[in-house]
Amino acid sequence: MTVAISRQAPSACPACVAAPSAEAIAARAEALKDTRIALSLPTIHCSACISAVESALNAYPGVKDARVNLTLKRANVDAEMSVDPADLVNLLEGIGYEAHELDVATIQSTATDKAGRDLLMRLAVAGFASMNVMLLSVSVWAGAADATRDMFHWISAAITLPAIGFSGQPFFRNAWKALSAGRLNMDVPITLAILLAVVMSVWETALSGHHAYFDAALTLTFFLLAGRYLDHRTRAVARSAAEELAALEVPRAIRLTDGTEQTVAAADLRIGDIVLVRPGSRCPVDGEIVTGTSELDRSLLTGETVPVAAAPGQAISAGEVNLTGPLTIRANAVGQDTSLHRMADLVAIAESGRSRYTSLADRAAKLYAPGVHILSALSFVGWFIYSQDLRTSLNIAAAVLIITCPCALGLAVPAVTTAASGRLFRKGMLIKHETALERLATVDTVVFDKTGTLTEGTPVLSNLGDHSTADLEIALALAEGSSHPLSRAITTAARAAGIKPAQITDITERPGQGTEATWRGQTVRLGRNDWIGAEAGDVTSAWLRVGNNAPVQFRFADDLRAGAAETITALKAAGKGVILLSGDSDVPVTDLANRLGIDEFQANCLPQTKLATIESLSASGAHVLMVGDGLNDTAALAAADVSISPATALDAARVASDIVLLGRDLSPVADSLVTARKATSRIKENFRIATAYNVIAVPLAIIGLATPLIAALAMSSSSIIVSLNALRLR
Repeated sequence: MTVAISRQAPSACPACVAAPSAEAIAARAEALKDTRIALSLPTIHCSACISAVESALNAYPGVKDARVNLTLKRANVDAEMSVDPADLVNLLEGIGYEAHELDVATIQSTATDKAGRDLLMRLAVAGFASMNVMLLSVSVWAGAADATRDMFHWISAAITLPAIGFSGQPFFRNAWKALSAGRLNMDVPITLAILLAVVMSVWETALSGHHAYFDAALTLTFFLLAGRYLDHRTRAVARSAAEELAALEVPRAIRLTDGTEQTVAAADLRIGDIVLVRPGSRCPVDGEIVTGTSELDRSLLTGETVPVAAAPGQAISAGEVNLTGPLTIRANAVGQDTSLHRMADLVAIAESGRSRYTSLADRAAKLYAPGVHILSALSFVGWFIYSQDLRTSLNIAAAVLIITCPCALGLAVPAVTTAASGRLFRKGMLIKHETALERLATVDTVVFDKTGTLTEGTPVLSNLGDHSTADLEIALALAEGSSHPLSRAITTAARAAGIKPAQITDITERPGQGTEATWRGQTVRLGRNDWIGAEAGDVTSAWLRVGNNAPVQFRFADDLRAGAAETITALKAAGKGVILLSGDSDVPVTDLANRLGIDEFQANCLPQTKLATIESLSASGAHVLMVGDGLNDTAALAAADVSISPATALDAARVASDIVLLGRDLSPVADSLVTARKATSRIKENFRIATAYNVIAVPLAIIGLATPLIAALAMSSSSIIVSLNALRLR
């Protein structure tokens, strides 16, 4: 009898048998892998916008989580790999919010405020340590002597040395950098005073001396860190405009290879590649249109409010938005050679030029630091010659450094800047840069962009009442079949007037021309004048033709931003020069200038033209404030002495500016100049207060009367007076 024996696989533990294979785990992990999508949302402005955007994004299939940052006007979306960012952009535009994809890798470095947290942590350590040492010092001042006094001094040393070593690092690093470069700044006397106070205090404690400066050193460090943190908070939202512009470049593109579509990273494109740009997408390269007709929205790049026709053979630039029909582009410039990237380079160059401005605090430091060092050295030499006592001479020199150390000077600027920033914030303006108020106080010329700055930036139907109800019903039906900006303007105005769309059939959008349909057996068209058979006018228009009837004109205007007229009037009344620079065409720019009473204006301005004009004004001695909102304004915003962008501006423009206008009303711009002049006046008053304090305190230190108690009280009182003077701005 033959017995069949079946051969089994080697045995394994039940857990291993039940577990999926490594290959299956890897495949599942890859399938479930998430991606981070960043979207720029330039038109959001309130909590309702945040709720609407987040709700729409979170409801989209494949989206795991979506969060909106109103300050940055950005949405961060965690989604499955299968989610196409273009679909999210279309989703948001469908509910009325403009959206642009950002390159996550480019903007990741700006996500956290490490410097602010670091300063706050050091401030907390210095404050906690100074309170404990001050309690021990009170016992010494109250009469503790001999062994008790020495014990309190040694405990104070044990607290002070590590606290100073940690909290004082910002001053120590800045002082070392300055000395390494062969110059002096405010941190040099600060560092010298702190170190000398600590060294002398340890020496005095070791020799069982009566006085130690541990409390003064810690109090000084605490007050100065408070000023440094206030200064940092006024500009915590500042980021690099050049990086933001780079993030706006299209991160991926559709390349056509032998007629086959392939989605690739924009960085992989090469000159000569054929790229497909679908309606609603931005062009990733500079090139020439090979096939397709459409219209291009250049408003973010040039400021032109009216879309321009696009046809084969026409040039197209990176960043332009394709509106109505698919286009194939032959790439002539890619990557760093595109016009958008060159604009980012202009911004970077202009930003570096602005950094040459020297703040009032730095100018004061150039005079103050050498004077303090010389005075302390002379005090040491004089006392050593008089007493021949090294210990007494060093104590006097340390006392001079401590009591003259620029605690009040260190608070003079940030205290005023914080008070002024709070006042302007309540009026709807966010100050981003530490020297913006000082520069704003010197402004004598104000340069405005047009579209989106002095105007709302969106076309509005201006002759609704000139049309019959039947024409409006047909126009509304045709307009609802298009996403063209003029069609959306007709839809908004007609719906607001209670117009109902006509019953039309066979609606078709002709890329670059308009919308066509059939109404009661007649062909009806809404679109460009040359397609309709009408003559071109002097204003932005769309035309309606019903059958063989005469064309009907729909005219559009760009409404003034709230407060624009009042702002121009106030600036001119204050004696400021007002200039209008716009990328829009001659007719709308001239019309706006006449409406607002602006005598000096220029149309058809390229980004390079605006930049050159700002540089020319600055070279002639003018102090220029630039107010703008588009990509074409970013270089000019960075090059101006000081700049303002509305909150509705694109991220790149807001980042390039020193001040962001949070509301839609432009009137706070004129008031900000007044506040800036008052703030600069308060800063100079604080410098005078600090000088008067030194005039009184220095003689006490030189003649040996500046005990640690007097030094601590003097520093604290001067700091409080300076802070109270700054609060007068509120």
